Amino acid sequence: MTATTGFPHAPTAARPSSAQARAARLARRMWRGRTADPAWARPALLALLLGTLVLYLYDLGASGYANSFYSAAVQAGSQSWKAFFFGSSDAANAITVDKPPAALWPMALSVRLFGLGSWQILVPEALMGVGTVALLNAAVRRRFGAGAGLLAGALLALTPVAALMFRFNNPDALLALLMVATIYCVQRALEHASTRWLLAAGGLLGLAFLTKTLQAWLIVPSLTLVYAVCAPARLPRRLLQLLAAGGAMVVAGGWWVAIVELWPKSSRPYIGGSQDNSFLSLTFGYNGFGRITGNETGSVGGGRGPGGGGGGGMWGETGVGRLFSSDMGGQIAWLLPAAFALLLAGLWLTRRARRTDLVRGDLMLWGGSLIVTFVTFSFMSGIFHQYYNIALAPYIAAVCATGGVLLWRRRGELPAAAALGAVVAGTGAVAYVLLNRSPDWHPWLRTAVLGAGILAAVALLALPYVRSAAVGAAAAGLGLVAVLGGPVAYTLDTVSTPHQGSIVTAGPAVMSGGFPGGGGGGRGGMPGGTPGGPGGQAGGQGFPGGQTGQNGAQGFPGGQTGQTGQTGQTGQGRQGFPGGQTGQGQFPPGMGEGGFPGGAGGAGGMGGLLNGAQVSSAMTSLLKANAGKYTWVAAAVGSQNQASYQLATGKPVMSVGGFNGSDPSPTLAQFKKYVADGRIHYFIGGGGMGGGSMGGSAAASDIASWVESTFTAKTVGSTTVYDLTS
Repeated sequence: MTATTGFPHAPTAARPSSAQARAARLARRMWRGRTADPAWARPALLALLLGTLVLYLYDLGASGYANSFYSAAVQAGSQSWKAFFFGSSDAANAITVDKPPAALWPMALSVRLFGLGSWQILVPEALMGVGTVALLNAAVRRRFGAGAGLLAGALLALTPVAALMFRFNNPDALLALLMVATIYCVQRALEHASTRWLLAAGGLLGLAFLTKTLQAWLIVPSLTLVYAVCAPARLPRRLLQLLAAGGAMVVAGGWWVAIVELWPKSSRPYIGGSQDNSFLSLTFGYNGFGRITGNETGSVGGGRGPGGGGGGGMWGETGVGRLFSSDMGGQIAWLLPAAFALLLAGLWLTRRARRTDLVRGDLMLWGGSLIVTFVTFSFMSGIFHQYYNIALAPYIAAVCATGGVLLWRRRGELPAAAALGAVVAGTGAVAYVLLNRSPDWHPWLRTAVLGAGILAAVALLALPYVRSAAVGAAAAGLGLVAVLGGPVAYTLDTVSTPHQGSIVTAGPAVMSGGFPGGGGGGRGGMPGGTPGGPGGQAGGQGFPGGQTGQNGAQGFPGGQTGQTGQTGQTGQGRQGFPGGQTGQGQFPPGMGEGGFPGGAGGAGGMGGLLNGAQVSSAMTSLLKANAGKYTWVAAAVGSQNQASYQLATGKPVMSVGGFNGSDPSPTLAQFKKYVADGRIHYFIGGGGMGGGSMGGSAAASDIASWVESTFTAKTVGSTTVYDLTS
């Protein structure tokens, strides 16, 4: 018999619940990372992501509505679910933007939740940038280690064109995220011939198609080839898996297309950018093969000059050197030669690996995507803008990180050390050339990066003979200065500069030829992009009416000598746009004063083809008065012009003729019917091209002429308007 003491049991510590234990394990894993990673890996990754977030959020609101064309569609989608679904430019659903709407959806949801504003529109883009960096790190780390993953993420985050577009509201931010996610899924599929991961890749490609149509599928051939060759399964199974992934891609991208094509045209918005109100036509024409050939009906002109390939044109010269030119190089070319060299080195080092080797498979995934995108961008003759180069940024970062790490691991061998030294020195030389295009901008920097590259190369060559940690650290540190010095400086300049308009560029002003602004796309792009940013100086091919291009020879053909743009601030192009006479551009009805396409805001408050209008408080009050009585408070030629007034008032404004003013929407008969029914209050003079460009419709010009001959003009502030109800 056991005696009891009569005292209660001593209290014991409460055991954590299973949920608390799981949360603790998750927190430890988030901080520690994978068990195979060194202890510094996860804190370094978190620091990289936090730094990227701060970089991309810094002074974000200074860019205002950024590209007003897309911001207006975001505003419309936040007010109307129908406009949200179709990607309409206005909540009354007159016409859509000239892209599918997936890129608009995150921004529209943000505005719906938090209200209309610059941060509400642009923060989702910045978060996509952080997500892309995180995903690229995960993809590269999986095969090449934590150091390679961090290097790839840093290279991407600090690429100037990436810093530009992850702080802007064009579709390219979401496209870059989806492309990296797609390659990650194919990587996972290669490990065990996983159908599930391959189907996920197909689904992401379908969503990417709904972001920027056929550009999203540029890398499909290379991904298909790599999986067909390298997957660890029998060939029939590999082919069946690829067919299934293709089906997933078509379904994920095709459901929206099918709905749009089957929806009665009379009850949906017109498909902007098309000449026949068909999204399929837009996909394969203006936004598809027309970008390759330059035959883009309704556009403002092609890129190929007389005689075909390699010729210059409105969108610059084509050829292998295109992305190294003055207007492109500072955006993306810093590491392009290094990426190609390191890709070759990596493939050589893995040349004896088995067919299913995952290291070589990853190199082929990133390298194949890089090559096919580079070739397409170099030789396409249609519309091509500097910011498109963000598509290359993740591939370049991944190839440089993976190839560089493979060589670094063999740095004790002379061939590997010599190859790595040559790449670093060459990268420093490329940075010197790119920085030398802005001779007055931190002139010491180009010498510093070149010197660092040379010293790093010498240190790397010494590593096979001098087994010293200090020499290795010096080589690595100097190499990073040579590789990152130029891009970091360009990126810091980019994030400290507001960017607005349809075409924007990263970094400072550059000189020596190129397009636009007589200097190769200085800040603000083509033309008159960012207020306050200097354009190219003393370069060839100046664009008349640009905001800042100085002394540009060979502007847009057909004008008179002298200052062609009353709206451009300093663009003094010889040979202005058609009929440009000293200080005044004489244009067809529907085009504003001041040449093509107008500066930021322009004289008379009229917008242009690529930039919005400055909307006075008087105009805002006028349009808001009795706004509830009308479907559209106003109509304006060109989407940038329309967008400015819609964003200022928060009310639907009709875009006549779509982005270029060359879409047949509405027709003159339809417009007259809207006016007769009292659905449109005002018509705003000026605006975009006015129709007829590259075979496009002249409906906008016809409407502008009819309004001018039928209604009485009045001036409000500095804007000409017509009251369509009087």
